[in-house]
Amino acid sequence: MEATTQLNEKQRVAMTYQWLIVGLGSILFLSEIPRLPIERIDLRFLLIAALTLIVSARVAVKIPRFNVSVTISDTFIFLAILLYGGQAAVLLAAADGLITGARAGKKVRTILFSSAVMACSTSISVQALSLIAGPPMQLIRQPFSVLAAGICAMALAQYLTNTGMVALGMSFKHDQPFWQIWTRNCIWASVTYFAGAILAGFIATRIETSGLYVVLVALPMVLILYFTYQKYLEDIRKTAAQAELAERERAEAERARADAETQRAEQAERHVEELNHYISELERTSRALQESKEHFRHAAFHDSLTDLPNRSLFSDYLKLAIERSKRQPDYLFAVLFLDLDRFKYINDSLGHSFGDQLIVELARRLQSSLRQVDTVSRFGGDEFAILLDGISDPSDAIRVAEKIQQELLRPFELGGHEAFTSASIGIALSTGGYDQPDYILRDADTAMYRAKDAGKACYELFDLEMHSRAVIRMRLENDLRRALERDEFCLYYQPIMSVETSRLSGFEALVRWQHPERGLVAPSEFIPVAEETGLIVPLGSWILENACRQMKEWHTQHPANRSLTMNVNLSSKQLIQSGLVQEVKSILAKTELPARSLKLEITESVVMENAELATTMLKQLSDLNVHLCIDDFGTGYSSLSYLHRFPVDTLKIDRSFVNRIEEKDENVEIVRTIATLARNLGMEVVAEGVESEDQLACLKALKCEYAQGYLFSRPLNSEAASAFIDADHDRRHEEENAQSENHAEVARLEMVA
Repeated sequence: MEATTQLNEKQRVAMTYQWLIVGLGSILFLSEIPRLPIERIDLRFLLIAALTLIVSARVAVKIPRFNVSVTISDTFIFLAILLYGGQAAVLLAAADGLITGARAGKKVRTILFSSAVMACSTSISVQALSLIAGPPMQLIRQPFSVLAAGICAMALAQYLTNTGMVALGMSFKHDQPFWQIWTRNCIWASVTYFAGAILAGFIATRIETSGLYVVLVALPMVLILYFTYQKYLEDIRKTAAQAELAERERAEAERARADAETQRAEQAERHVEELNHYISELERTSRALQESKEHFRHAAFHDSLTDLPNRSLFSDYLKLAIERSKRQPDYLFAVLFLDLDRFKYINDSLGHSFGDQLIVELARRLQSSLRQVDTVSRFGGDEFAILLDGISDPSDAIRVAEKIQQELLRPFELGGHEAFTSASIGIALSTGGYDQPDYILRDADTAMYRAKDAGKACYELFDLEMHSRAVIRMRLENDLRRALERDEFCLYYQPIMSVETSRLSGFEALVRWQHPERGLVAPSEFIPVAEETGLIVPLGSWILENACRQMKEWHTQHPANRSLTMNVNLSSKQLIQSGLVQEVKSILAKTELPARSLKLEITESVVMENAELATTMLKQLSDLNVHLCIDDFGTGYSSLSYLHRFPVDTLKIDRSFVNRIEEKDENVEIVRTIATLARNLGMEVVAEGVESEDQLACLKALKCEYAQGYLFSRPLNSEAASAFIDADHDRRHEEENAQSENHAEVARLEMVA
C-alpha cells in the first residue's frame, strides 16, 4: 500500500510539473501574439515556417547507443530569431512543438508540454542573445566576434533550457536522478543545437544579399549534411560490426588452433603406451563434453525457474556451515524456511503462468534482502530456504525475517494484475548443535508451520517445545489418515431454535473423532490438520452424506417435523473443488433428502478470500435449491459490495458478540447492525453461543429469528437428538391442546354472555 502511494505521488509530481510548464508556455505564447510584427511577415518567413513544420521535424538521425535523435528544426527556429525577432520565433517554436508532440504521442498533456518547452526554451534563447549581443535582428550586422558570441549564447541557452526541462520531467516520471538522465540522453544533442545555430547565422548573413534563394539553396545543404552524418554513423556501425566479426573469427581460429595442438599432443601420447592411449581418449571425451557437463551440473543443482540453488546444493552449503561451526565455537549461522501464505489462491485464480511470475519476482526480492555471503534456495512450489552465514547474533536472523516481511508488503505486478501475498517464516539457529543438514531444515520447517498456525504473515524461532508438538502433530496426522478407513468419526447435532417460539427449527451437524487410544479428540485439534493435509475434502464428503441421511431418517420417523433442516459446514478446500456442486446434487439424490432441507455454512473469511470464485460457486449451489449461510459473521472482513451479490439466505452471528450482549456494550450495537443488515438484504439471522436467558431476551428484542447454544442443548448424538425432537413435538402438541382448550373456553363464555 505504501509503495502504491509513493508511485501515485511521483506521478502527481510529474503531472504537476508538466502542467506548470504548459501554463508558463501558454503565458509566453499569448504574450508574444500582440507583439508580433505583422508588417515583417513575408513570403520568406512563410517559407521558413513551412520548412520548420513540414520538412525539418520529419528528418531525424538516430545516434548509435544513445536514446537521442537529431533534427534540423532548431536551425530554422534560430534563423527566425535572427531575421524576425523573438516574437515570431517563439510562436514558430510553439507550433513546431505541437507537431512534434503529436507525432510522438496522443496524450494532450504530452503534446502541450512539448509545445510549451519549445516556447520557453526559445524565449530564454532570445533573452540570452539580447543580453550578450543586443537585439536579435541587429546581430547579423555586428562584428564577427559579437556575432559568434551571440550565436553561441543563443545555442547554449536553447540547448540547456530545452534538454533541462525534458530531463527534469523524465526525472520526476521515472524517479531517477536528473543528472543521470541528462548526461545519458542529452549530451549528444548539443551537436545539433550548435551546428544549427552556426548554420542559421551563416544563412542570415547571406540572406540580406542573396534573398530568398539562400534558404532554398541552404535546405539541400542541410539535408545533405544531416544525411551525410547519418551515413557516417551507419559506416561506424558497420565498421564496429566487422571488427566484432573479425575478433570473433580470430578467437575461433585461436580455439581451433589450440584444439588442433591438443589433438596432436594426444596422438603423440597414444603412441607411447597403451595406458596413455586410454588416458588420452578419456581426456578428449571429457573436453568434448565443453559446456554440456557444466550445463547438466548446473541444472542438477539449481532450480529451473529461478536459477537459485536447489535443495541438494543448499544441503551441501549447509553441511559446510555445520562443519565450520564445529571447528569455530564462536561461529553462528541460521536457516530460514519460508512458505507463501496465499500462493494456491493466486495459482487457482490467475493461472500457473502468473504463479511462476510471482515465484521469480519473489526470488529476486529475497536476494535483494540478503548479503552476498548468504544463500537463498528454492525447494519447490512456494517453499524457499535461506542460509544466513556468519551472523553475529540471533537478532540478525530476526531482522532479516522482518525485512523480508516488509518486502512482501509491496504488491506484485503480474501481467496487468496486482497481487498481494505474505509469508510464514521459520527460523532455526546453529546453537542447537546440529550434525546433519536435514535436522536443522526439519526444525526450521517446524517453526514455519508454527508461524502459520499463529496466523500467517509472521515468523517463529524454533525451540524444543516445537519439536515435541511437531512429533505429536505427525502422529495425529497419521492417525487421521486412517480414521476414515476405520470409521472412527461420528456426528453430533446441536439444535437450532426459533427465538420467538422456542421451537426446534433444525440442527447443525458437528463432527467428532473417537480415537481408539486418546478417546474423544476435540475438532479444534484435528480439523486444522485435516485442512492442511487436504483430508478435509473426503472427511467433508463423509459428514455431508451422513448428515443428510440422518435428517432424511428423522423426516421419515417424524412426518410432522419435515420442516426441520440440517446445517453442514463447508471448508475452504471443499469450496474450491470443481466437483462440489455435482457432489452435493449426488448426495441429495442418494439420501432422498429435499434440497430445501439442507443448509450449507461457509465462514465469512473463506468467502472473502476469493470473492469472485465464491460468488460463482454459491450461485450454482443456490440453483440446486440448497440454502446458504455465512458463518462467524462479523469476525472477518466483508465487503458489502460483494455481500449483496452472494445468494445467501442466513447470517450466523459469531458467539464472541453474543457472549457479552447482556452487558449493553458495543456488542449489542454490532448484533443490532447485523440483524438490520440481514433484514434489509432479505436474510435470516442465527445467533451462536447462547448460554443465558438474558442473552435470549436481548436477541428477541433485537429481532433475531434463530439461536443455538448451551441454553437450549449441547451437541447431541443421534439417539439424544431423536429424543430432543420427540420432546419438542410433545411440547408443541401440549401447547396446541392447551391453546385449543383456551379457545373453546373463550367461545363458551361468549355464548353464555
